[in-house]
Amino acid sequence: MADSKKQGRIVLEGLTKRFGDTVAVRDVDLVIESGEFFSLLGPSGCGKTTTLRLLAGFEDPSSGRITLDGRDVTWESPLRRNVNMVFQSYALFPHMTAYENVGFGLRIRRVPKREIDARVREALEVVRMSDYANRRPSQLSGGQQQRVAVARALVMQPAAVLLDEPLGALDLKLRKEMQAELRHIHARTGMTFVYVTHDQEEAMAMSDRIAVMNGGVVEQVATPRDLYEHPASPFVAGFVGNSSSITVRSAVEQDGAVIADMGADGRIVVDAKAAGGRRHFRLVLRPEKMSVCRAPSGTADSFTRGTVIEAVYLGEMMQFTVDLVTGDRVVVRELNDGYVLLPKVGEQVTVTWPSASAVVIDDA
Repeated sequence: MADSKKQGRIVLEGLTKRFGDTVAVRDVDLVIESGEFFSLLGPSGCGKTTTLRLLAGFEDPSSGRITLDGRDVTWESPLRRNVNMVFQSYALFPHMTAYENVGFGLRIRRVPKREIDARVREALEVVRMSDYANRRPSQLSGGQQQRVAVARALVMQPAAVLLDEPLGALDLKLRKEMQAELRHIHARTGMTFVYVTHDQEEAMAMSDRIAVMNGGVVEQVATPRDLYEHPASPFVAGFVGNSSSITVRSAVEQDGAVIADMGADGRIVVDAKAAGGRRHFRLVLRPEKMSVCRAPSGTADSFTRGTVIEAVYLGEMMQFTVDLVTGDRVVVRELNDGYVLLPKVGEQVTVTWPSASAVVIDDA
């Protein structure tokens, strides 16, 4: 499986898929590098699974091109593409053992028995299922079945493994465990993984890069950190992580910054380049980037006044919902360290944040 590290570069150019009058995927351009763990993230109906099925060859594009390691595979059948897919349902044969399920594709290709045995045992070892080789799917847990399905894909030594929401049927605790397991398998094999999910936390935890899709269009491609810290659109800001927005009006440029001065009610500072010449815009702020206090800190370069309308205890965190004088509502999370007397519902507070942590996303 070590040779797979040199394979698996996927390029999509202008990929479009129509079903009658419905455009499921529209002009998608993506480059997925060899050995990358790449996720397609978005809500139901956004086009991510259709894109994966186009990659696998289960759907033909209406237009566009797909290349795998420089070879045009746009119109090739799934059997000729050198990619393997792991389905959400796992699709294991119930009458076969784990060993037999994993070796099924090799037997169909008439690989010699000795080679089949060696490759199946290696694949089961990679997914840590060697001790369960003789069990049938009904004798395995959901997580174990998922590992067998992954092993069945790996054993074919594909250039890329395509995974269509494979953790969707698992409970929360097992899903977390299997996220770590998939990262381990990916690191051990060095194969290209293309992963489809609607769960942004899942994508953030496992991916090298993520493509966020909405309405058949790719809104942004970035690392998990860049997606979270620098969302490129209102949709990405709202879909990836929790966020609040603040409306800025009548700002003026001063010393390389755009400033909205509201007197005693607040002062909002934004880098002039980030504002892009606008004087009316919306800012996106993450809940952990903001703080609530009874008076603005001397180090706070941006702040505004508001009223606490909800305070929720989350164990290590306190979550406050605050109605601001700007007419916006924000959610703020503070570390519950037990040393600071935090405000209560109904109290007047000041919400502060470092100006560099706010992202300008669109016009107000």
